[in-house]
Amino acid sequence: MNKRTIVALVLMLLLATVVLAACGGGAKEAEPTQIPAPTKAAEPTQAPEPTTAPEPTEAPTSEPVTEPEPELIGDALRGGLLYDKWWPVLGVEAPESDQPLWATQSTNERSGADTWRCKECHGWDYKGADGVYGSGSHATGFPGIMDATEQGAAYVLSALRGETNPDHDFSTVMDDQALVDLTLFATQELVDDSQFIGDDKMALSTDLETGDALFQESCSDCHGPEGLAINFSNDSEPEYVGTIGVDNPWEFFHKMRFGQPGEPDMVAGLDIGWSADEEASVLAFAQAIPTSSPITEGGRLYDKWWKAMGVDAPEGDQPLWATQSSNERSGADTWRCKECHGWDYKGVEGAYGSGSHTTGFPGIMAAASMSAEELAGWFDGTANADHDFSQYLGEDQIAMLVAFTQDGLNDVSTFINEDKSVNGDPDQGKLVYTSTCKRCHGEDGAELNFGDDAEPEYVGTIAVDNPWEFVHKAINGQPGEHMPAAANLDLSLEDMANLLNYAQTLPTE
Repeated sequence: MNKRTIVALVLMLLLATVVLAACGGGAKEAEPTQIPAPTKAAEPTQAPEPTTAPEPTEAPTSEPVTEPEPELIGDALRGGLLYDKWWPVLGVEAPESDQPLWATQSTNERSGADTWRCKECHGWDYKGADGVYGSGSHATGFPGIMDATEQGAAYVLSALRGETNPDHDFSTVMDDQALVDLTLFATQELVDDSQFIGDDKMALSTDLETGDALFQESCSDCHGPEGLAINFSNDSEPEYVGTIGVDNPWEFFHKMRFGQPGEPDMVAGLDIGWSADEEASVLAFAQAIPTSSPITEGGRLYDKWWKAMGVDAPEGDQPLWATQSSNERSGADTWRCKECHGWDYKGVEGAYGSGSHTTGFPGIMAAASMSAEELAGWFDGTANADHDFSQYLGEDQIAMLVAFTQDGLNDVSTFINEDKSVNGDPDQGKLVYTSTCKRCHGEDGAELNFGDDAEPEYVGTIAVDNPWEFVHKAINGQPGEHMPAAANLDLSLEDMANLLNYAQTLPTE
């Protein structure tokens, strides 16, 4: 068969295939695609008119769709407390190790729990490196959070959960509600306090009258009319309302607005509806009140000076102790002023004239008439080398003891009898107790046990067993504790007599 014959046969087979397809022959599976008719493909003039195309502005865009902010339900005021120090708010133990991000900075030398405080990175003014914490011992270089409102709640919450940076994950130490509260604080309650505080730290408000009125109405019951009832620090470096107002007005402003972590009884400005201008006036008032209370500070030193100062107790006996043999105590107790001179300040002529505390040493009632220089000589060893406390007490502490000796000694024999009974009005005393003591010591004075389970000691126990000690501590406060000093609450000796009388009706065990 030649080439022409083969070509002819192939053409005949192709033609037969086309005919069969046209007549419906063959399986449809053999038609994998539907080919358009040639005529349609060849008609470019049939294209749609350009005017029927969508306008460019109607075309889909590639801009991201803004997700709606999550609806968060929580407490922004609580968030402000968490920002300050979250562990007392949550009732948990403080963290021991450093916050993971802390290793990325080297200027702030604090460690442990402090590194987990939001304020330590972002500042009391919320501006971080661009604010007050941009320099000094608190500087970290970390940014502030003033733009949190613009970033939105979703972003802030994700940052707290460590989704933007795993080293900033606080969900390992806080529950989700706490993170929500922090988010609400950061996105709803931040204020730029540069509008209230000048570069010199002074309040820009001059409305002391309003500030005084607001302070007396809401703060003085605990802090006293001049803010001196509670020492937030110790008697080495006392710190009162006025101290913080002057030294760190940004901290003052934050705590005034949100309260103190772990102190639910503290009134928060936001909670009682103070305006920003009113808060500024309270700051101005705080900067005008005293920053020290030498009489009550000296009273706490007289009680137990190492506890008051937050230092280690002295070792060995006080040198003069060897000159007596009736009091068998030893060590640190021999360094307590009260152990020689008594809670009534009369020494051998008073309550310590007999019993296990007897030493034979004189009281200090007569010393009140001495000059400051003479008294200082008794504390620094000038008058007697064996009565030298200057190795432990600084000039400031000696001055406190001088002030207490000159102006803080009260003769309580006017209402405490030799048999320890008290001349006073228990009904009036209950009013004083309820307004001043109940919040810490409880309804019956048994909330705090000063002793131990074997030998409990409560408010009532001390009032009955040692009424002189009760009055001294009530007036001056408890060394090393944030107990209000009645002397700075404007309570009188009559109030003390009434309070003591009522306290003697409380449980003693």
